[in-house]
Amino acid sequence: MSNYHVKNLEEYYQVYRKSIRNPELFWEEIAEEHFVWKKRWDTVLSYDFSKPEVKWFEGAKLNITENCIDRHLRVRGDKTAILFEPNDKIEEAQHITYTELHRKVCKMANVLKEQGVKKGDRVCIYLPMIPELAISVLACARIGAVHSVVFAGFSSSALATRINDCEAKMVLTSDGSFRGAKTIDLKGIVDEALESCASVNTVLVVKRTNTDVTMKEGRDAWLAPLLENAFDNCAAEVMDAEDPLFILYTSGSTGNPKGMLHTTAGYMVYTAHTFKNVFNYKEQDVYWCTADIGWITGHSYIVYGPLANGATTVMFEGVPSYPDFGRFWEIVEKHKVSQFYTAPTAIRALAKENLEFVDRYDLSSIKVLGTVGEPINEEAWHWYNDNVGKKKSPIVDTWWQTETGGIMISPIPYVTPTKPTYATLPLPGIQLALMDEQGEEIKGNQVDGRLCVKFPWPSMARTIWGNHQRYKETYFSAFEGKYFTGDGALRDEVGYYRITGRVDDVIIVSGHNLGTAPIEDAINEHPAVAESAIVGFPHDIKGSALYGYVILKETGEGRNHENLRKEINQIITEHIGPIAKLDKIQFTIGLPKTRSGKIMRRILRKIAHNDLNNLGDVSTLLNPEVVQNIIDNRLVVAMK
Repeated sequence: MSNYHVKNLEEYYQVYRKSIRNPELFWEEIAEEHFVWKKRWDTVLSYDFSKPEVKWFEGAKLNITENCIDRHLRVRGDKTAILFEPNDKIEEAQHITYTELHRKVCKMANVLKEQGVKKGDRVCIYLPMIPELAISVLACARIGAVHSVVFAGFSSSALATRINDCEAKMVLTSDGSFRGAKTIDLKGIVDEALESCASVNTVLVVKRTNTDVTMKEGRDAWLAPLLENAFDNCAAEVMDAEDPLFILYTSGSTGNPKGMLHTTAGYMVYTAHTFKNVFNYKEQDVYWCTADIGWITGHSYIVYGPLANGATTVMFEGVPSYPDFGRFWEIVEKHKVSQFYTAPTAIRALAKENLEFVDRYDLSSIKVLGTVGEPINEEAWHWYNDNVGKKKSPIVDTWWQTETGGIMISPIPYVTPTKPTYATLPLPGIQLALMDEQGEEIKGNQVDGRLCVKFPWPSMARTIWGNHQRYKETYFSAFEGKYFTGDGALRDEVGYYRITGRVDDVIIVSGHNLGTAPIEDAINEHPAVAESAIVGFPHDIKGSALYGYVILKETGEGRNHENLRKEINQIITEHIGPIAKLDKIQFTIGLPKTRSGKIMRRILRKIAHNDLNNLGDVSTLLNPEVVQNIIDNRLVVAMK
């Protein structure tokens, strides 16, 4: 796959102008040149943001797995497609070639069909970062089943919510997972979730940790024997361009998670093209994204984008701190990694450790560094640039979302001059707008506003599964004729964009979007809790952490506060997962509310940030006296 053919910033602007003058021609040329189609499209694009409805390459027929696997077999059959690096470095790494990947995906696809999975059925995948996760995703796409991967760190309650929302008929899981020095009982979590999931009739289990699990007769089966007996070829289902490919859940600000639905052709074209260009991928490179496939980053830039380019993509099962803080850099040296893509959270955690963990390894193979999940702060950017990239490997600070499907704003390596904390410029084809609160577009530079996109792009989510009205209200109602990202941004004097954070009630913690509503719902189930409100506050490692303001019932007022904090976090862990635990919990007599009863999170956020000089006028509140009480009792030291 060729790149934008740009060698400098002037050429980028030429390509960008062409892409927005005639976006349909721009994407059509890319689609024609680089992919295998069973039937060409009738229409490149039709859309109506008022509905909203978007269709790319309508009329085309294809299967995304033929583009990710089959077409590489003749020239890259012996090339490593997936390089699996296990949690424990004692276990050998696995090199799965494109030929082997084809065989494994076909076998898995045939197992799914034998178990009654058909085109359009939903399959929930709850697996650790092992090859079977990528293989399962591709096997679903092979037969036209819609995969819904749930991050294997979510609780049984969160898993059940997602299974029920998409009415999955099958769950793929494992006996357990390794995470650093810990072993996690995934099968037990699935069993608990399925107590309230009527749609699931089959559970296939991968043996990974060899721990004892309970197998329910008639529902559960070990995967290995089924694969052993499966035929190793499976014809790819012919899919329409707009057929569903996957559902991926992201936190919402109003409670239930949103099942973002991505379709086939546009997603393929966009992720493949952006992977090639943002990471400057060349044929012999070894590319490593440290994300989990349970997030959109893993879907787009571990599985589909790299494999569509015939790349070697690394899957890492472990964590950056196990067995020590040199684990990332050891893997880079061992496999001569060319592109390294990780989250600012990981960078900040590693930057706190002794530099010896970095310096003992040869990182000279790295050509491009990347960050994803949240804006990177300046200190972390410089540490990454100086100590990992050795000031020679450009950092691509990428901005995008589950909803966008692919990277939207990013430097192009060796072309765009980088600037710490700035995602820089929109990629060709992406038309951005900054809006003020009155709904007017803010023109010019050195301005800030709410970040919107004013023209469709191929990988955008088409709807929220089962709730198109919510999709419309969430993304297309704030600013007429535009997709609202939910983020604020500023544009500097040269037109570079810097993302300033969420403007709604979603907080990004360690790169994970966490809606405040489901966390508050969980806290409020504690028998001693009357009401709660969650905001984010700056955190050295996570970027943002969660600060909880909790009002106790009379029955809880005499309780030991440390014990209550532990119990509240335990409830959050059970309902959502440990990633949503609160770093600070402040017990308070009340919450600042408007006269209509709305909690003024803006004030709570300022107090959590210790920004007490900019609270604004609190006299109009229903209970202004509460604000001073919260300030007087605010927590300065994070919980351990």
